[in-house]
Amino acid sequence: MNEDSGRNSSDYIVHHFNSHNAKKIATILVFSLILYHSVLHVGYGINSCKWLLSDGRFQGYREWQPYGCMLHTYSKMDSRRCLRYIAYWGGRNYIVFIGDSRIRQLYFAFINLINANLETPVIDTVVHHDLKVEEKDLNLKVEFLWRPVINESMFTPYQNWLSSDISSRPQVVVTGSGTWTIKSSNASLKALEDYKTNLTRLLPNMDRMGCEILWVLQDPVNPEKLDPSRSMISNEQIDLYNKAAINVLKYATSPKVHIWSSSRLVSQGYSDDQKDGLHMGQTALNYAVQILLNMYCNDQMNHNDGTCCSDPEPITNIQILTFAFTIVCGILAVASVFHQFLTSHNHRRWQPLVNQEEIELFDNQSNDSHNDVPIRESQMHLSSLPSSSSFRTKDSEKSYHELLTSLAKFGLLMAFFFLCDRTNFFMKENKYYTHTSFFLPVAYVFALGLFFTEESRYTHVLHRDQTDEWKGYMQLIILIYHITGASQIVPIYLLIRVMVSAYLFLSGYGHFTYFWHTGDFSLHRVWKVLFRLNILVIFLCLVMSRPYQFYYFVPLITFWFITIYATMSSFPQVTSSSAEVNPIHHLYLILKFVALLIVISVLYMSEVFFEKIFLTRPWKALFVTTDDSIKEWEFRWKLDRYSVPAGMVFGYFYYLLKHFHILDDKNHSNLFSRRISLMVVVSSLCGIIGYASFAFLCHNKDDCNVIHAYIFFIPVISYICLRNISGLLRSRYSIFFAWFGRISLELFICQYHIWLAADTHGVLVLIPSFPVLNELKTGCSEITITVEFHFTY
Repeated sequence: MNEDSGRNSSDYIVHHFNSHNAKKIATILVFSLILYHSVLHVGYGINSCKWLLSDGRFQGYREWQPYGCMLHTYSKMDSRRCLRYIAYWGGRNYIVFIGDSRIRQLYFAFINLINANLETPVIDTVVHHDLKVEEKDLNLKVEFLWRPVINESMFTPYQNWLSSDISSRPQVVVTGSGTWTIKSSNASLKALEDYKTNLTRLLPNMDRMGCEILWVLQDPVNPEKLDPSRSMISNEQIDLYNKAAINVLKYATSPKVHIWSSSRLVSQGYSDDQKDGLHMGQTALNYAVQILLNMYCNDQMNHNDGTCCSDPEPITNIQILTFAFTIVCGILAVASVFHQFLTSHNHRRWQPLVNQEEIELFDNQSNDSHNDVPIRESQMHLSSLPSSSSFRTKDSEKSYHELLTSLAKFGLLMAFFFLCDRTNFFMKENKYYTHTSFFLPVAYVFALGLFFTEESRYTHVLHRDQTDEWKGYMQLIILIYHITGASQIVPIYLLIRVMVSAYLFLSGYGHFTYFWHTGDFSLHRVWKVLFRLNILVIFLCLVMSRPYQFYYFVPLITFWFITIYATMSSFPQVTSSSAEVNPIHHLYLILKFVALLIVISVLYMSEVFFEKIFLTRPWKALFVTTDDSIKEWEFRWKLDRYSVPAGMVFGYFYYLLKHFHILDDKNHSNLFSRRISLMVVVSSLCGIIGYASFAFLCHNKDDCNVIHAYIFFIPVISYICLRNISGLLRSRYSIFFAWFGRISLELFICQYHIWLAADTHGVLVLIPSFPVLNELKTGCSEITITVEFHFTY
């Protein structure tokens, strides 16, 4: 009864979760998300600098995530490259810190990151005076002005800058004050009122500066670590001073005057790291400097993983032409729909009188000279109906209509991709790995997959349902792997490497099996496969302004399909039917395999030969990245160079085993006898355990990749054996995974821009500040849009 209930539930979901309903869901999701973010931007703006400086939260293992944008981690090399770049184009790197000992701490941390050789003195031993650092080669000048209280001493620098030329003013001013006033006044209310008054007087000068001014809100203190002489500096007093600063600075007229509140949130999260209870701990201080550098450098450097304060890249002419083409298609599609609406009433005149079968009968009879008399009555009734040529015209119009509407929908989806990953309309955040964030979704996915299982109509090894299932759960794990940034964990990285190799293995097996059994080497077949693999990627290359090699997996499987076709179609052409007639063809096929492996090995060992092949025009553009480098293609190709040939060889040996009746998979029984089956199961388990041990013991990715290329087939073939040795397992499959497997290619490509973001370096944020809900919403959006793509073309 439970089994029937489960089957009814799965049948109900399959019945309702179809392409038609998925398209409706996709449309509703897209428009609802656009509307939601439009409202969100009205309230919070679209300035990612404001997001960076105002809010954020801790993610992963207590790593700081700014609100709605990606934080690049600047090393000394990155920071100096940024400063050098600005200096190269004639800019000045003039940064000023004004305030008390907390601002001085930021000053020392900033210059220490730029020049790690600088000796940083202990805070308590620094005399209360101004400090300055200059580097001529970077055109750099960083100053600290000791102004612990907002009074005339703090007004003076602003007055001097405003009275001088604008080119001599600083690019960034980091300022703040509060704790010194609290201490010197013993937390008196009069000092707080003077603080408000003086800050109000200072604000017009700040507005007129024309540079970025960051007012640093006061961090909370740790009362347990405070020196007794600082006991009056309480968190209640700090909150009063921060509230006063916010109430004054909210009336700033310049958009370049910012309240820097995110540093306070960072310090609050790491309050235990404070050594004296007053100043930031080292971890919080490092984050504060990183925020400052992201604000100053990101728009200059355009880091892939740093979207905070970075403007979107400019639109290219190719993108403009592509969108113009889709707009024209959209207009023509609307015109076609309108035309069909106007002409639909003509069909209603004659459709109730006769059906299509009668019209075809009339056309057949009218072509027969012996039936002139019997058909006259029919001609009287049907004389006003369109002829068969008219129907062919209408079929042609229908085809054009479907083409135009499909292109129009395709263009709308491309526009959504562009909106997601080439603008700041949707937010983007960094990836943060935790064991829970990776393994918990994987457990959920497999629980769902195992729930929706049913009997397949096939029983042979690697039948369609089984391979779709395999591709489906591999693709879902790869999605989780990418969104959680799990590539830093070597065992998980190698697990994904096996899955990519398995996908290529299945590609080699599937294409070889098709050519081997059908002998269909026609160009029509080749064109269909190439179109299916590449149409989405080609449009994305045009719309997103990225090279073909950016979507590395599609070039990889496209190359290997062409390789399989060239191998199988080359003279002499060998198929299963020709081999049965002439056994010598088996030898020919083996020689083709050997020749293929030799060519692959030569390409691997000879870098010169490799570059001669793939850097030859006109196909050079297909294998290089934006910076005209072939290293990415070389890495991907070499990593899985034997995966597709292994799939072809497996397909051939599988045919031989069936041909000589060594195994029988035409029924629900086991493939082999009980004794042989037991030996195969034990060997397969040993193979999987052996590779898992290698994955946990290998710690260097480069070394792991070299070894993986030679042993990947062990876990792949071991899994195939375990999955197929039992007739019961072989004939059952998960419809949940198989459904995803049928759209696995589109799902893999779409993740680049509507699941991930910033060219896969970050995560797209549809619902900010709620990471789990965001992942669910983003995943649902990607899946439904992927379905729309799958059924559109």
